[in-house]
Amino acid sequence: MARAAGARCRAARCGRWRRGALLAFAAWTAGWVLAAALLLRAHPSVLSERCTDEKSRRILAALCQDYRGGWLTGALCEDLCVGGELLYQRCLYYERGKKVLQAQWRGRTVVLKSKREAFSSFPPLTLLEEEAGAGAPGIPEAELLLMVAGEVKNTLGLELPNNSIAPLWPARQGPGWRQQLASAWSLLQQEEYVYFSLLPDLSHHILPVLGSCGHFYAVEYLAAGSPHHKALFPLDDAGQAQAISHIALSFLDMVSHFDSDFSHRLHLCDVKPENFAIKRDFTVVAIDVDMAFFEPKMREILEQNCTGDEDCNFFDCFSKCDLRVHKCGAQRVNSNLQVICDKIFRHWFSSPHRSPAVSLQLRLQLQQAVQECVQHGGPSGNSWTASSSVFWKLRWLLQATLKELQEAEK
Repeated sequence: MARAAGARCRAARCGRWRRGALLAFAAWTAGWVLAAALLLRAHPSVLSERCTDEKSRRILAALCQDYRGGWLTGALCEDLCVGGELLYQRCLYYERGKKVLQAQWRGRTVVLKSKREAFSSFPPLTLLEEEAGAGAPGIPEAELLLMVAGEVKNTLGLELPNNSIAPLWPARQGPGWRQQLASAWSLLQQEEYVYFSLLPDLSHHILPVLGSCGHFYAVEYLAAGSPHHKALFPLDDAGQAQAISHIALSFLDMVSHFDSDFSHRLHLCDVKPENFAIKRDFTVVAIDVDMAFFEPKMREILEQNCTGDEDCNFFDCFSKCDLRVHKCGAQRVNSNLQVICDKIFRHWFSSPHRSPAVSLQLRLQLQQAVQECVQHGGPSGNSWTASSSVFWKLRWLLQATLKELQEAEK
């Protein structure tokens, strides 16, 4: 009987061990699947195709063919397909189906973007397929706005009032209204387009959309940053120290905007020079926001299965693993400021020997503040006090640095 009891005990322990092992394996598998998906999203060059002028011209020719066939429309279509005012220049890159092209439009350089190559590859608006007759007069506007709001919520994780959605949607029916709706629906399925359409009025750190044709939209061309540049951004050697101080202050301004100017905090999960550009006045602009997420979407992304904290790192957005339930916390534990200090500021201010026009004491203080930001610039629990404290310290030190540089020029 004792042996039987021992066997039952061992069997129970074995069963618990098996269940635990299965749970751990399931979490590990889910973690790897998520990691693979995120790898492709953050490093799309893994599946990039060759960017060629020949293919890019064919893509735009097909776009114009669809325009002339009455399938799509847009404010830029006439200039691109008829008037010759929007001229293709070169292919910038292809990534996971996304096409990014440079063009000249009425004397200014622009970038044409689309998440997919062909207009027909976007799922159509169901209501347009169900309705018959030119102009689709039977589609209730309220029903359309409801569908738009649902698509925006799916894209951004936000519920927006109807007046906020207006820039995304043609307001009235009339000639060509079905083409307007079909084109707007293809654009609405592109996260970056939604960001660029809704946010520029709230922040000058976001590129505005200049116009569109079908599923392609245009934004201003700005020279992106690169790790190959000595200063990360294309700057002249003359006055470079002042320029860097201006740009660093603009990065801080962007952090402040993204933390507090919207209804939810906007998280940047892929911070690198290539995703930003600077204007002539040194304003920093986010030019690639494919890995930017508002708080509700961020929480949804972070809350994944895990076996350790390393499974909860969504590139530059970190969470912690609760080993009791093998689940990542929905709360991000680092901040935009912390990552910018690590990926951008440390490149500029890690050495106290730079900028001899600035006092050694101030250079050392700035170096120490950046290091403090990298190590402690994230939130503690639900408090962003540490991040706020180092933010103001950096701002004061950068302003003092700029003042010393300007006085040294006199």
